[in-house]
Formats: sequence, C-alpha cells, structure tokens
Amino acid sequence: MKGVEACKKAGLPFQFNTVIRRHIIKEIPDILKMAVDCGASAVEFFDLVKVKRVKEQCPDEPLTVDERRNIMEWLAELQREYPLIIRVPACPMYPLALKYKGIQPKMVSEEQLRRIPYYGRGCAAGMPNGYITILFNGDVIPCMLLQYKIGNVRREPLRKIWEHSLLANLRLRSLLKGECGRCRYREECAGCRGRAYEETGDPLAEDPGCWL
Repeated sequence: MKGVEACKKAGLPFQFNTVIRRHIIKEIPDILKMAVDCGASAVEFFDLVKVKRVKEQCPDEPLTVDERRNIMEWLAELQREYPLIIRVPACPMYPLALKYKGIQPKMVSEEQLRRIPYYGRGCAAGMPNGYITILFNGDVIPCMLLQYKIGNVRREPLRKIWEHSLLANLRLRSLLKGECGRCRYREECAGCRGRAYEETGDPLAEDPGCWL
C-alpha cells in the first residue's frame, strides 16, 4: 500500500497483482474492490502453477479444475461491468471464457481487451508474439512458469537460444498432445505449457488444469 501511495504521488499508473490460490478465493471480491478504490489501472490474477517452490511450500494451494472453471467464468461475467481490465496469466482458457460467454465489457475498450494475455493468441511461451524469460544469472527459460532451461545469454547469443528446439516445438501447435492437440481451441489457447510440464514432465502434454 505504500507503493500504491508512492505511485499516485508520482503520477505513475499501477496495477494490482496477486496469485489465485485456494486459501484466498474468498478474498478475491475484496481485492477487486480495493483495486478500484485505490485507483489501479488493471488487476492481474496469476493462476498458481505447481513449480518447484509451490510443490515444496504449498502443494495443496493450486486450484482444482472445477475451482478454476468457476473462478474464471465468474471473473469473465464480472468483466461485463467491472471498470478495470482483468488479466489472468497462466490461464489461456480465461480469454476463451470471455468469448464463449459473449462478454462485451461496458467499461473496458476493445484495445484493452486484446491486450489480455493469450487473447486470440494462446500460450505465449517462446512464441513470436509472446516472450521468453531471462533470469538474473542469464539463464533463459521459455516462460516464468515453464522453468525449462534452454540456454544462457552470458554464454551464447540470444538469437541462437531463440532457435532452440523446444521453442520451435512450442510454436507448432500441431505437436501438442492429448486433449490440447485435439482441441478446437488449440491455436488460440494451447493450454498452459508450464502447468503441463510441471505436472507431467512434458511441455507438450495436455494441460491438466483445463476444463474445456
């Protein structure tokens, strides 16, 4: 909250970021209200993925498939009237919920809607219209949630790393396996590759957290 006041004093836009975990589900309405009351420009709810630290410290906190669906569809409905843009990293099914429910936000522009992570693009890990993650020590991973080392910028050119075989495979949606490979939303969703990797050991496996 001190950061919020500092940003407001300096005239800097800010947003609220939090992680959706089972323990704080009941707090989500209050977080959304607080964001509006504080003058935030957006709200991001990170869908908790079972990366190593989560497995060690809070293995029971990631949402179940039913909990995920209920929360994402509730957030999508809320976006009809909610004055701030809601984004959900690690859940490419959320923008699909906006679409299949026919959500037309009254207070959020079409341009803001298109900037929601994955909106019409799907999982962004290593994609040309997405990103890669460079860690403090120079290690490169496809996404902050797909923690699979593909190189180090201190030892090899970024252009070479960008051509890594894993990234090449991620860019070919036809290589996705299981339900993700068969899904009619394959091109515009592709599931969360980080969750697939952490729960199956295969970054191209179906997303075990998807309800579609």
